Amino acid sequence: MKIAGIFNKKKRTRNADKLKLDKLHLIDLVCQNYHVKSLADLGGIWGVNGGYTFYALKKHGIKRAFLVDTDVTEEVYMKAKRFPALTIINENFGMKDVARRIGKVDAIILFDVLLHQVDPDWDTVLEMYAPFTDIFIIYNQQFIGSDKTVRLFDLGYEGFFQNVPRAKDDPLYKEVFEKMYEMHPQHNRIWRDIHNIWQWGIVDDCLFAKMKELGFRLQYYRNFGQFYHLHNFENHAFVFKKTEGHYREL
Repeated sequence: MKIAGIFNKKKRTRNADKLKLDKLHLIDLVCQNYHVKSLADLGGIWGVNGGYTFYALKKHGIKRAFLVDTDVTEEVYMKAKRFPALTIINENFGMKDVARRIGKVDAIILFDVLLHQVDPDWDTVLEMYAPFTDIFIIYNQQFIGSDKTVRLFDLGYEGFFQNVPRAKDDPLYKEVFEKMYEMHPQHNRIWRDIHNIWQWGIVDDCLFAKMKELGFRLQYYRNFGQFYHLHNFENHAFVFKKTEGHYREL
């Protein structure tokens, strides 16, 4: 599917420039092949201000959408006024009541967020949302430095910074190590468990096993290659669909 012309260069916005074509391609594949009319974009604010949600609303005529994240920006709230089908939830999507508030949707989008999830961990997040959707659209930095999923803190101080895209003097990461077991003032958890930093090295086999356990079958997979300078991480894309009834491979 050709998507190079999705945005008119003369009309691109600052957010549109940040959106990745490989992720837009995933949205197109799923919405067109499975006639998705409702979705929830979990953690879709950081760096793109809900851009993938707004893209799906405009391009695919989504009838009911949810954008869930902490720190929702004023820009997002203002833009959302133009989309009555959109509900914004300014909460951590790992909270159980958030999944219940969203309810059943055709698809769940998880772009660049699974490796950040602790308490509940990434696999528990999938368990929480599995009853509420038929399709997971996942784009994640996957770990290839081991055959098992690892908590990055367990690699030690040096090992940790060899496997995250931040330097030791990064203000946030420096503060995390200084206040590791203190309570974070915003997130109601210790600094070690906040979602603002890299937490996991998730391997594909663990993700496949968890999705199979939850009753989902892989419909689409693509390896987009190494993530920046991190030799142990690659960008991988997945589409999983519930196995009950008819499914269609992409």
